Amino acid sequence: MSNASLPDLKAFIQVAQQRSFQKAADSLGVSRSSLSHAIKGLEQRLGVRLLHRTTRSVAVTEAGEQLLQRLTPLLRELDDTLDAVSHGPEELAGTLRINASKGGARWLLEQVIPIFLQRHPHVELDLVSEGRLMDIVAEGFDAGVRLAESVPKDMVAVPFGGDVRFVTVASPAYIATFGRPGTPDELRSHHCIRQRMPSGKRYRWEFERGTQHLALDVPGALSLDDNDLLVEAACRGLGIAYVPQAFARKALEKGKLVLLLEDWTPPCPGLCLYYSSYRHVPAPLQAFIAILRERA
Repeated sequence: MSNASLPDLKAFIQVAQQRSFQKAADSLGVSRSSLSHAIKGLEQRLGVRLLHRTTRSVAVTEAGEQLLQRLTPLLRELDDTLDAVSHGPEELAGTLRINASKGGARWLLEQVIPIFLQRHPHVELDLVSEGRLMDIVAEGFDAGVRLAESVPKDMVAVPFGGDVRFVTVASPAYIATFGRPGTPDELRSHHCIRQRMPSGKRYRWEFERGTQHLALDVPGALSLDDNDLLVEAACRGLGIAYVPQAFARKALEKGKLVLLLEDWTPPCPGLCLYYSSYRHVPAPLQAFIAILRERA
């Protein structure tokens, strides 16, 4: 390992994360051939194969995955340290990378990020919004944002934004045509707009009243993977949707949607920002959490 140069290690991280020599070469500003030569040299010095290469794809080997998970946070920490030194001890600098669900990203953009950027203008904030639940450390993120129930148990979680409530909604036109379900079981005879998760599975609609707890795989011809699209489809009368209340609020206020089964959808634990309990918390993340707690 002592013979592995820092540029070669950074090159490996780019290829491993992007799963493409061409994309990594473009990011690094080097030729594809020189990048391939650097990776081969690194593998020879380490005595292990880090990547499986074919004409169409790049895959990380078991040894490569182990190196990626350990190396990514170390190099990020090194970059942040160098940035902090160059800007002086009183001024935060570096990069803060956060992977968030769409709802979490929206909340942060409204409540936290404007304040953070104003207070810390030399920090580069990289917010990535996607539905897929990932290993934030292996993917090079400082923190993640998801609903509390989805946060891995070995992470430190910082709750914010209060509880969330999922609501069942439909348009007035749909209700006029097909009627209003009185219980969750009656959804089986309705047109429901289902949500497909990043894993490919369809989300089960969860209901609770008193001691009754239900998780239904509702029927429906249409499946979507985005809450905004679910709301739009419901507004167009395509069926009944089940979404976080925040996504449906404007449509409800304008009368485009109507609440259904209100007494069956109690609030549940809301969003959390989470980060690894096994690594040093960089100063930009500490500052971000401080503002998050102010606004929570």
